[in-house]
Amino acid sequence: MGWGSRLRGRVRFDRNEWAGSFGDIGTDLPLLLAMIPAAGLDGASVFVMFGLMQILTGFLYGLPMPLQPLKAMAVLVITQGLSGDLLFGGGLAVGFVMLLLAATGALEFLARTIPKAVVRGIQLGLGLKLAQMAMLRYVPAEGAPGYVLAGACFLVLVFLLGNRRFPPALFVILLGVLYAALLRIDWTAVGSGLGFHLPSPRIPALSDVWTGFLLLALPQLPLSLSNSVIATDRTLRDLFPERRVGIRKIGLTYGFLNLVNPFFGGVPQCHGCGGLAGHYAFGGRTGGSVVIYGTLFLLLGLCFGGLVTQVVLFFPHPMLGVILLFEALTLMVFVRDTASRPFEFKLALLVGVLALTLPQGFLVAMLAGTALHALAGRFPLLGEARNGDSKGPATPEASGPCADPSGSSSLRRPPPGIES
Repeated sequence: MGWGSRLRGRVRFDRNEWAGSFGDIGTDLPLLLAMIPAAGLDGASVFVMFGLMQILTGFLYGLPMPLQPLKAMAVLVITQGLSGDLLFGGGLAVGFVMLLLAATGALEFLARTIPKAVVRGIQLGLGLKLAQMAMLRYVPAEGAPGYVLAGACFLVLVFLLGNRRFPPALFVILLGVLYAALLRIDWTAVGSGLGFHLPSPRIPALSDVWTGFLLLALPQLPLSLSNSVIATDRTLRDLFPERRVGIRKIGLTYGFLNLVNPFFGGVPQCHGCGGLAGHYAFGGRTGGSVVIYGTLFLLLGLCFGGLVTQVVLFFPHPMLGVILLFEALTLMVFVRDTASRPFEFKLALLVGVLALTLPQGFLVAMLAGTALHALAGRFPLLGEARNGDSKGPATPEASGPCADPSGSSSLRRPPPGIES
């Protein structure tokens, strides 16, 4: 098989890949738009680098493996008004730490140590957080007209989800664009903002790297380890059991891109099981969906870098909220493969609730869940003892949201409404 044939198998650009490309936009756009003014960032640099890294990842993995802004860092920058210099310094610091963990094998050790039920709980907790954000912030954002738009988008997704001939995300995006074009867009401003923009090179100071490590990288690392690395590896094995990526590769790409982004004005980025689930839920099966997604941001940065906030009005919050809700549901459904083992099911639910409700919830949930799993043989804190419940990450053949509890892989199928 030639190089071209292998690439076509890994990167396609059909209508389902186009639909899947919008699966993570509900998470990324609001964070990027909030960070740009809060930290005084250059919009063109942010969007160009965000897009370029997506394109690189799509070709490298050949899977719908998108990148997202580092959420803990983004929240700290937005709420505390930290500078762009500190953000870039923190990005370099977290990239170096993750590269070190991946190169030394520490990530593989963590993946072996943390039980599968705890990872399922992390996925559940992230899904609950995304659903909460969608229903409390995004859907109500524009009042009555926004509720009408969200309702129409919801119906389209309910009736067409899993339809490979008519991918629903394309119709949802079309509804949102029509709504924005009629009610929100200042076309004169859009026309006057056309122009060509390139990223602005910069060299972070060592003092910013150290301060960024203390203020931004340390709070980010627990979320990155649990969601961006371990849960993403688990989700890849759930959705693509025939592809062996490995947790080390995930850590290496995470580290590498954050050692490059700060020098060109790009925000720190990570992989994430939520984005992967979102692309998959709406049709993405190859790296093509991520390449398309990255190209959208690249063009926005190159051509509309001086008017980013006006152009992204084409993606109304109520529409993004509905997309985010279905991304959340795709993540939460994975917890069902623990349902046949009462202890693991209860542990996954507990971890999910802790991750949702506590400060630094993902770190607390991961540590508490792992400790409870280790102690449950002597102290059955959640009721029934394990009685053979799985310990640690299962093999691909015996895992996944639809794996046969008996261990047979012949009955595996995607979650309801999602075609493989």
